[in-house]
Amino acid sequence: MSTTLRKAAFLDRDGVINIDHGYTYQSDQFDFIDGVFDACAHLQRLGYLLIVVTNQSGIARGYYSEHDFALLTSWMKQQFAAKGVKIDGVYYCPHHVERGQAPYNIDCDCRKPNPGMLLQAMREFGIDPTQSLMVGDKAADMQAAAAAGVTRKILVRSGQTLTDDDLASADEVWDSLADVVKVTA
Repeated sequence: MSTTLRKAAFLDRDGVINIDHGYTYQSDQFDFIDGVFDACAHLQRLGYLLIVVTNQSGIARGYYSEHDFALLTSWMKQQFAAKGVKIDGVYYCPHHVERGQAPYNIDCDCRKPNPGMLLQAMREFGIDPTQSLMVGDKAADMQAAAAAGVTRKILVRSGQTLTDDDLASADEVWDSLADVVKVTA
């Protein structure tokens, strides 16, 4: 008996779901990007799992704890649920090899541009990377997607200032996740 693999929309958090204010860890600092709920609902209607993959070096740097991150993540998921959108999974990397404090100062496979978070989600959810997409605001997001075999890489302008190299790392460039109406299947 064969199992059918599922498709996923991998979403970076800061700069894609919320305005990137830098090291956001409290709900009163968390400003959703305009149109994000409708965009995610659209992806869900098209059959995509919604998987958040986010580097969180603020944990490694000691700015906030994994518990703080978990509380904010729970709150964020509740905000989506209140709009009828289910975030299927949230994967995060708390590491930073140069600027991290022990035990988080390790060279890991989960910190983007490494593909560890995406690969873990693919295993746990049975995701086909060739039917999936990645939406991020940095070249590291695009590189992680490419390393994981995700074939549609979308860079958004709602986060970082993008360089020519950043733009070259993506298959498509959108103003924000709200442009998701461009996704038809």
